[in-house]
Amino acid sequence: MFKFSKRIAIDLGTANSLVYLAGTGIVLNEPSVVAVSTIDNRVLAVGNEAKEMLGRTPGNITATRPLRDGVIADYVITEAMMRYFIDKVCGSSRLFKPEVMVCVPAGVTSVERRAVLDATMSAGAKTAFLIDEPLAAAIGSNIPIANPSGNMIVDIGGGTVEAAVISLGGVVVHNSVRVGGNKLDEAITSFVRKKYGLIIGEHQSEAIKVEIGNALFGEKDLKQMEIRGRDGATGMPRTILINSKEISEAIYEPLKKIVSAVKAVLEQTPPELASDIIDKGIVMSGGTSQLYNLDKLMTQETGVPCHIAENPLLSVVLGTGMALENLDLYKRSVSKR
Repeated sequence: MFKFSKRIAIDLGTANSLVYLAGTGIVLNEPSVVAVSTIDNRVLAVGNEAKEMLGRTPGNITATRPLRDGVIADYVITEAMMRYFIDKVCGSSRLFKPEVMVCVPAGVTSVERRAVLDATMSAGAKTAFLIDEPLAAAIGSNIPIANPSGNMIVDIGGGTVEAAVISLGGVVVHNSVRVGGNKLDEAITSFVRKKYGLIIGEHQSEAIKVEIGNALFGEKDLKQMEIRGRDGATGMPRTILINSKEISEAIYEPLKKIVSAVKAVLEQTPPELASDIIDKGIVMSGGTSQLYNLDKLMTQETGVPCHIAENPLLSVVLGTGMALENLDLYKRSVSKR
C-alpha cells in the first residue's frame, strides 16, 4: 500500500536537534534554540538563526534552549520548535500528517515521556512514537542489538549521559546522568571567571572546549588559545591566553561524574554480559564523546577498551530513523501514541 504521509525521526537534543526523513536520510541539523518576543510570546526564530541571538538579544527578545538535561523544560516553546522542524521538512500546507518518532533519555519519568508525546502530537504528527536514546544510539552505531550478547553504549550529549547495556533488543541495565557537554561549558565559564576575573559567553566556552579541551592531559598536548570577554572588575573588554592544562583542570569534576555513570552500569551488569563487553569494548556516541582523549580516559578508568562510533553526532538520529523504517523489527522497543 502506498503511504502518503511522511515518516520523520527527530533526535531532540539539549544542544542540537537532528531530523531524519524516511527514504531520504538526515535533512536537518540545527541548534535547539528558540528566540521568542517577550511582548506577545511570538516565536521569532528557531535553530541556527536563534543561536546567533544567544546572549545578544535586546530586552524584548529572549533566546532560550527549551530542553534542559535532555528533557522538556518549556513545553510551549518545545512544541513551537518541533512544529518548525516538521513544517520545514513536510511543508506547512500539508495534506497528510506525518508519523514522527522521537528519542528520549532512558532515565526520563513517565510524565516527561508523556510531555514529549503530547508536544509531538500538538506539533502536527498523525502518530507519535518514542524510542530510548541508548537503543537508538546503538542501532545507529551498527551494533547488532537483537543478538543474545551484551553490548554497551555510552551516549554523551549536550545535556545527559546515557550508559546502557543492551541484549536481545532491549536495555538490560542503564544509567542516566544529567551531565553533558553543557556542564563542561559551564565549568569552563566558571573557571575563567574565578581564575582570571573574566566573564565569557556560551559561544566562547564551547569554542574553548572544542579547540583545546582535553580529558587526559599530557605535557605534549599543551595548546594555547586567545579568548576575549568582559573584565568582571572594570566591565571593560579584555583578552587573555589560556592553555589546555587549565581546561583539563576546569572540566575534571563533570568528567568524573560521566565516568562514574559508566562504572555504575558496569557494576550492575550480569557476569555473562560483562564478559561480552570486555571482548567487544564500550561504544561511545554523542557530540561530547569527541572531546579529545575522552575514550582514553574511559579505558583507563574502567579497564574496558572504549572506541568512538563512526558518526558519533549522528548515531542517535540514524538509529531513530532506522527504527522508524523497520517498525516491525523494533516494535518491542518503541512506545506509541
